[in-house]
Amino acid sequence: MPPEIFFAAPGLDRADALRGDQEALARLATDPAARALSWENGLPAIEVDGRLRWASANGDEPLFLGLDGGVPCFSDIGEEAGDLRAQFNALAHLSAAEAPLFAAATSLASWHRRHPFCAKCGSRSEIERGGWSRRCPACNAEHYPRVDPVVIMLAKHDGRVLLGRQPRFPPRRYSALAGFVEVGESLEQAVSRELFEESGVRVRDVRYVGSQPWPFPSSLMIACTAVAEDDRLTVDTQELEDARWFTRAEVAEALTGGSDGAFIAPPPFAIAHSLLQHWLAA
Repeated sequence: MPPEIFFAAPGLDRADALRGDQEALARLATDPAARALSWENGLPAIEVDGRLRWASANGDEPLFLGLDGGVPCFSDIGEEAGDLRAQFNALAHLSAAEAPLFAAATSLASWHRRHPFCAKCGSRSEIERGGWSRRCPACNAEHYPRVDPVVIMLAKHDGRVLLGRQPRFPPRRYSALAGFVEVGESLEQAVSRELFEESGVRVRDVRYVGSQPWPFPSSLMIACTAVAEDDRLTVDTQELEDARWFTRAEVAEALTGGSDGAFIAPPPFAIAHSLLQHWLAA
């Protein structure tokens, strides 16, 4: 496993058994110790020390996040998040211990904002189970927060790894290639397909490394490695601005944070950073 995957700490006790008990949730909401997550610029607010900011709960917060040492934690649905750069800037200050709760609250609130209506009949649905589902009063359909699986992977060949960059990346930043898992597809198939589509590389021996929730809006990043059959590249310029092979020395230098190396590594809160660390250690 790669070291210190961000967003992968234990987080709160989600207390699933309490979600369906309306009386228990009502008691927790009026507990004098209950607290509510504060929001700022469309994201959970982060203090200067990297901790999340809390206020006293008023009993009206619809989302039950769980228990923190027995203390009930709730949240509003919040507002739409700001631009992507602002989100990344916020993550740079977030404590790793707080990251799992940040991810859960951000994804859960975003799902409610984006899915207020029943996907089956179009009627407005209602929040249930402390925010962990919605039910349609018209057709009784139940809806649950979705998670979108994304494979992110390193193709390996002759002591090097393949990295790519998208036009929206900061200058000189390269990262692992990634893509959504499609319906009817295994993780291994998704890794092979995405690498071939984006870079023209065919791979074998796909291996799972680790995973990380990514709350923009609600992905699960599934990190893998694979062995490339050869190093010939045919870059899909609709997906990538560039892709190239990097040596161990170049990756090690990039991970130290130096600005004069062959490329700039993905930030520590991205699982691509941990994946590169894992590859170096292996």
